[in-house]
Amino acid sequence: MEVKASLNYARVAAQKARLVADMVRGQNVGVAIKTLTFMNKKTAVLLKKLIESAVANADQKKSIDLDKLYVKTVTVDQGPSLKRFRPRAQGRASGVKKKMSHINVVLDER
Repeated sequence: MEVKASLNYARVAAQKARLVADMVRGQNVGVAIKTLTFMNKKTAVLLKKLIESAVANADQKKSIDLDKLYVKTVTVDQGPSLKRFRPRAQGRASGVKKKMSHINVVLDER
């Protein structure tokens, strides 16, 4: 039985978040959380909280054994961008896009 959790509008670029998501895809939940705990990335903290949220969702359903859960899928989709300006020389300005992403996690039993 699948359990889902999602995080929308995370202030991290989707390309950077996918690097972390690839590390935990297919792992057991305990191993994935330990891996993310010691990873030195901003996305690792967000993804760890998201997996813990999905485990809490699974705990609400009494029919799921928490010890058998694994990370079935992790998808990272690109969200909207915040458009900001950075001052440049001679009174000019250049645009900066601060990217966001949507992260979805699906856990399942083995």
